[in-house]
Amino acid sequence: MITAQNVAQYADRLTEGEKALLKKYPSTFRMPVYPSHRDFRYSDKVFANVKENAAQAELTDDGMGVKGVFGGPAFPIPKNGMELMWTITSAVSAWNEIAIYDQVVVYPDGNIAWGRVNYKIMSTPYDPNGVRKDWNGTSTNFSVLTLMPERDKGSIIVGNQHWDFANHARQAWQYSPGTRRVRQLPSFGFDMPQGPGGFRTVDDDHLFNGSPERYDWKIAGKKEIFIPYNAYKLDDPRVKYADMLTKGHVNPDLTRYELHRVWILEATVKPGVRHQYAKRVLYIDEDSWNPVISDNYDARGQLWRVSMQNLIYAYELQGFQPRVAIYHDLLSGAYLADRLINERTPPKINSGELSDSMFTPDAARRDGL
Repeated sequence: MITAQNVAQYADRLTEGEKALLKKYPSTFRMPVYPSHRDFRYSDKVFANVKENAAQAELTDDGMGVKGVFGGPAFPIPKNGMELMWTITSAVSAWNEIAIYDQVVVYPDGNIAWGRVNYKIMSTPYDPNGVRKDWNGTSTNFSVLTLMPERDKGSIIVGNQHWDFANHARQAWQYSPGTRRVRQLPSFGFDMPQGPGGFRTVDDDHLFNGSPERYDWKIAGKKEIFIPYNAYKLDDPRVKYADMLTKGHVNPDLTRYELHRVWILEATVKPGVRHQYAKRVLYIDEDSWNPVISDNYDARGQLWRVSMQNLIYAYELQGFQPRVAIYHDLLSGAYLADRLINERTPPKINSGELSDSMFTPDAARRDGL
């Protein structure tokens, strides 16, 4: 168990964000540490895809795109920051994901802001029956229907994304229940506020997503770090939100940390470009290529937000599935817990129920409440 009292003993195996949380909540925040587990495997098809990617993946348009990639990490041995950024972007994920997720912001005084979304994602490159040569280049289709808060209920955002931001910017459309109209969003991504109270940014999802254009990317090394891993208790339906969502941070008894080797990726905002996060430091699990921790700094160089994404091995996927994500605001003392399912039906993974037609402006209009 790592606590504020013994943090010095483990300081070299902790991120700046983890140390900041231990310092801010010295009497309540702690990190239960368990033996490290690496007992998993991907499907034979994923291994074959990664082998092909390693031989033929290339950056395009100064890193704004990538080609020669399908069904797995782009650069299993990344040589620079941009290759590592594309490797986390193309990390193995579910082909289909259908879920109702709860989102909760917990403020220092114990007040709570609730959110809930009906979430549908289709990522064609990971179709277990997909063929590389038949792929049209769309990496992700998404549809997010807001169910809470009440003032936003019925709003739908649909869109798609390519692994080629130079020639195919992310497209998104929004259905507004107030006007019953669908309009194209001129821009959807980067540091647009999202979630209850606009607590996190659009590109905070999965700790980073979308175009890399606003940052300079640099590999800052590899290191063994205590990271959130295999925290199945956070999904346990026997755990109620009232027991999970304690002040300052989620109940530490439900968390789980393991010592794993991670890649460290630094993103620094380019001169003349703005983003709420002037610098991000991402810690990336070497086995799955998923970011697990992000330390985000403001324009003054002060550590501002610490985000953690818990990973579990999803047997139906034969791969890792990002689960509960927690976004800590060190300045305000509030935090957002995202993708909660304890009091909901579990997500459907790779059910094959989704199709391209479900992610169009017409689909948003048809599905509008």
